[in-house]
Parts: sequence; C-alpha cells; structure tokens
Amino acid sequence: MPQVLLWMIPAYLIGSIPWGLVIGKFFFHTDIRDYGSGNLGGTNAGRVLGTHIGFLVILLDGLKAFLFMLLINRILPGYEQYIGLAVCIGHCFPIFAGFRGGKAVACAYGYLLGLAVFVNHEYMFTFVLPIIIFFAVLFSTKIVSLSSMVGVTCAAIMIFLFVSRSSGLLVFLLALFVIYRHKANIERIINGTESKIGSK
Repeated sequence: MPQVLLWMIPAYLIGSIPWGLVIGKFFFHTDIRDYGSGNLGGTNAGRVLGTHIGFLVILLDGLKAFLFMLLINRILPGYEQYIGLAVCIGHCFPIFAGFRGGKAVACAYGYLLGLAVFVNHEYMFTFVLPIIIFFAVLFSTKIVSLSSMVGVTCAAIMIFLFVSRSSGLLVFLLALFVIYRHKANIERIINGTESKIGSK
C-alpha cells in the first residue's frame, strides 16, 4: 500500500503537465488562459491556436493517463486504476498551472482506455461505446461540454453494471470531477447560451 501511495505523487505530477499551456507559450507565445473560455483543455486550445493544435492537446492529455497506466502495469500490476486516477486529478488541479487545469475529458478517455487494456480485459466496449455516445450527442446537440459529460457518465454506468463495481465507482468519481469542472458550462446549457460547434 505505501508503494501505491508513493506512485500517486509522480502520477499527479504527470497529470499536472498542462499541454495546452506549454504548447501555447512555447510555440505561439500565447497563454490560452487569457482567451476563449480560459480553460487549458483541447477545446479551448483549438479555439485559440487552431483546430490541429486542439487535437494535439487532446491526444497528449489522453496519453498522460494511458501511458502512466502502462508504466504501472509493468512495475506494479493490479494498481493501474487507482494510480491512473491520480493522473486525472493532476490534470484537473495541476500544480504547474496554479491548480487551474482542464476539464479532464481527454484525460478521462485515456483512463478509460487504460482500464479496458490493463484492468478489465476483453471489455473494450467500455472505451469504444462512450466515444460513440460522445459523438452521437455532439452530432445532435453541437455542444462539446454536454457530449463530454454524457460520454464519461455512461462509461461509469456501463463499467459498474457490466464489468466491475470497483472500477465503476472509480469512473463515477472521475465523472463527478468532469461534471464539476463543467459547472459553468452546465449553467450556460440551462440558460441556452452555451457555445456550439460551428458558432462564432
């Protein structure tokens, strides 16, 4: 157990790497927190720095969780789902960015992929179906924030009901983080003022 807690520290630090901020400042001399929604995630990075940069930030944020879970699978198998969650917490509350991080969506999907590959073997649908749900909601509503919350929440329900209650509870915790980080978006969705794909 002490070994698990010890590994949560570097996991949190890896999760704290704010790729949107790093790429924006290093390559574009731009702090994306000063523009758009002010968020460090891929959606805002795409708005401020361009769509291709947004996709790159999403990929890098997702890989943070997955690659660290891969490392733990090699050196401390059996604890991937716990230590991987620390990466997601670091992404939400990064020490390297004043604890103002992203909304954990890309990181959450990296975590879901890690669960499917390293923990709940042969249950790849718990990664694939939430992505399909994400795009289905996005196609029908054009709202990224709503699609993100629905996708991760559905993943938690699937895993809890059909795979593993322990893993499901961890993903429910992650879904709560995602929803909490979207609290301002929820208010705008209720008020009908949330930004949509294709809007100015």
